[in-house]
Amino acid sequence: MPQPMIQLETTRKASLDGVPRAAKSVGYAPSSCGLSAPDDIDPATWERIKDHPCFSQEAHHYFARMHVAVAPACNIQCNYCNRKYDCANESRPGVASEKLTPDQALRKVIAVASEVPQLSVLGIAGPGDACYDWKKTKATFERVAREIPDIKLCISTNGLALPDHVDELAEMNVDHVTITINMVDPEVGAKIYPWIFYGHRRYTGIEAARILHERQMLGLEMLKKKDILTKINSVMIPGVNDAHLVEVNRWVRDRGAFMHNVMPLISEPSHGTYYGLTGQRGPQPLELEALQDRLEGGAKLMRHCRQCRADAVGLLGDDRRREFTRDHISSDITYNASKRHAYRQLVALERGDHLAARKDAITAVTSAESGGRLHVAVTTKGGGRINEHFGHATELQVYAVSQKGINLVGHRKVEQYCLGGWGEEATLYNIISALEGIDILLCAKIGDSPKKQLAEAGVRATDAFGYDYIETAIGELYAAEFGVKPLVATA
Repeated sequence: MPQPMIQLETTRKASLDGVPRAAKSVGYAPSSCGLSAPDDIDPATWERIKDHPCFSQEAHHYFARMHVAVAPACNIQCNYCNRKYDCANESRPGVASEKLTPDQALRKVIAVASEVPQLSVLGIAGPGDACYDWKKTKATFERVAREIPDIKLCISTNGLALPDHVDELAEMNVDHVTITINMVDPEVGAKIYPWIFYGHRRYTGIEAARILHERQMLGLEMLKKKDILTKINSVMIPGVNDAHLVEVNRWVRDRGAFMHNVMPLISEPSHGTYYGLTGQRGPQPLELEALQDRLEGGAKLMRHCRQCRADAVGLLGDDRRREFTRDHISSDITYNASKRHAYRQLVALERGDHLAARKDAITAVTSAESGGRLHVAVTTKGGGRINEHFGHATELQVYAVSQKGINLVGHRKVEQYCLGGWGEEATLYNIISALEGIDILLCAKIGDSPKKQLAEAGVRATDAFGYDYIETAIGELYAAEFGVKPLVATA
């Protein structure tokens, strides 16, 4: 079976040392590498987000981000947060394996940029608040910008201290900011935030939530005036703010937010958060998807978020932070840009082909005279292809396909089924639970035994589309499922 044009599916090794072969599912020449903006984004904005894996769903297939944990101090307490600075195992915001000074962060960024060719973005997302711990945030950005001027800089903040630093963010060419906004009604906010620290005072209850809300809206409006792209993160907390997030979406859209990312509450008791210890549940995948569907037509939605740690490194869904701890980094490291430059040249060809193939697949589906709808799960390492063995997958990307198009609607984490060459039955049971609501599973390869057990559970699994573009394969599936005309430009 022919292999993909570029081995972009893994951050472990980009195909920089060989001549890649053309993908079987694409009949486009290299002249298709011109990367035009999607129909729903103006060209100027596309130029700003096309390599940012968090602000562009398409970019997350190809580009990586890293967070440096230089900002441990925080000025609010959230009921879903328990900051940890020496945590290696939990995968959620607010945790990191080690705190860094700005100088240590610079060495880490240089090490990652030299070894991870997909790196395009440096973010500071705590583990406290980047704006409250501002001196460390600013010092880190200044050092990195001098050494690697082409890397994008972004921050994530709760917004309380944001208005104090918008002018400096603009001066430092920070072009992307994320604000976590969980409410626009202080009575709702009082159920989420026990206290804030503002103006050298601690506030609690509704007064604290009111101050936070006002500062968040002010910061968002200031960012809009500075033409800084803003993404809003909201945590969906069933019974607390789930219905209220419709109003949040309207408020942030009206004040110029570029994107709204609704994330599920993470509330494992072992994390030690207030919600975890008091039994507050998080939403089920289908509940989250239903809310996101309700928000369509408001602020542009992000559905590919992985709720990253404060020290995440790599492609979304493929964290390489353990390779770049302080004890793995030399004190006299120098930046080598060759891998990043070579990767960018190769990826331009692949992205052009991918976008053309995606457009054809969506056109075929949306023009079909069928009312059918499918939910399709995909195992992928990146590159927009079905290129992960079922037994090696640790997450599944979920797509909804109907006459509205082919849309990524989320991802679901799963345990790795195959360890040491053998499949674990208990793990397969958990994977089947994670596949609730899924009609078809697409993998690069899958063994007969798990395939049979999935079928018995009502999930059809196939590796017939291994290494195809995801949208092309889904388009063909839709055509076969509902008797519509198949795509012409596929094998």
